Amino acid sequence: MSDIAHTVEVGLDHPAAVEAVTAALADQGFGVLSTIDVQATLQAKLGEQIDAYTILGACNPALAHAALSANPEVGLLLPCNVTVRRAEGRTIVQAVDPGALLGVAAGNAGSDLGETASDAGSRLRAALDSLTTTTA
Repeated sequence: MSDIAHTVEVGLDHPAAVEAVTAALADQGFGVLSTIDVQATLQAKLGEQIDAYTILGACNPALAHAALSANPEVGLLLPCNVTVRRAEGRTIVQAVDPGALLGVAAGNAGSDLGETASDAGSRLRAALDSLTTTTA
């Protein structure tokens, strides 16, 4: 999965990591449009217990507008997902690589969107990298 995501490990518990990620995304111009508590959902719907796992739907309005203006179908890839999860006592944060998704989904319109996807990816990486110096 490392081909489609940027991953960092943070020295924070899950709730603090979600707050720190949200703030780091804001510093890069992203707002969080949705927060999905996967752990609570799977517990409620299936009775399954998993480690803490949150999906944040991050959106940079200017970049989203540029991408949608170039190709309205890119909305199928929005917002950019960022996950915060616990695994084996560690807190892992991952952000999707918009360029990798674009390469899979955009077809001929990819060249029009490449610069926007690259900008979004750089900003997402910067947000995650600001949380820690340990990257994977």
